[in-house]
Amino acid sequence: MKIFLISAHDVEKAKLAEKNIKKKYSKYVTEDISTADVILVLGGDGTLLHAMHKSMKSGNNIRVFGMNRGSIGFMMNGYSEDNLIKRLKLAHNVTLHPLKMYAKTVDGKEYEAYGMNDVSLLRETKQTAKIKIIIDDILRMEELICDGLIIATPAGSTAYNLSANGPIIPLNSNILALTPISPFRPRRWSGALLPNNCTIELKIIKPKYRPVSAVADFTEIRDVAYVKVIEDKSIKINLMFDPELNLDERIRKEQFTF
Repeated sequence: MKIFLISAHDVEKAKLAEKNIKKKYSKYVTEDISTADVILVLGGDGTLLHAMHKSMKSGNNIRVFGMNRGSIGFMMNGYSEDNLIKRLKLAHNVTLHPLKMYAKTVDGKEYEAYGMNDVSLLRETKQTAKIKIIIDDILRMEELICDGLIIATPAGSTAYNLSANGPIIPLNSNILALTPISPFRPRRWSGALLPNNCTIELKIIKPKYRPVSAVADFTEIRDVAYVKVIEDKSIKINLMFDPELNLDERIRKEQFTF
């Protein structure tokens, strides 16, 4: 088994953990991600998100195992340097699929990006955003006036989506959350739950006067006029968890946390 290490380099305890593991498991650690079987992540959920993107770009479907050396670490396993190889062999896999974002700007440029957690539309100025929502070629909302809009995967539903009062979604639900950010009109619209095989199209109304950016995890496209989002089933990210860490149970429990 070959392990490629990724750590949060701005966190001292993550850097120390990387140093210790390289020393203790030197014969398993590789500096070449193309030869790795597992990406071992030392940090928090943000570092894990970076690692998932590296796994996706590698094309080798490398599994990802995170150990918490950050703050919250909702998607992370507990940290321990003991019996690491045995833990990796016994770990359970959870397969996730990213959102694929197509964005077109007001000057006609086209972009693609992937979001493991979410795709967000955010107003760029003091002007509120005005967004037209189309689902599977059917116009569902003529005009949403808001600060922005989030399309969240189940894995990302406990992140930005949750802070915007969006729902927490079980991992195996095959559902995406469409959550408005500070909606003004319709005033009481709290969002929607959509099947993960749907196509979501978002058209910006008066995009030059009310500029909007589109963000897929770490990629931001400014001044968008049109955004389309689908879940890309052709890409699989395999997260690894200790058998005693039931992520589904953790997500359920989060719904009853106050």
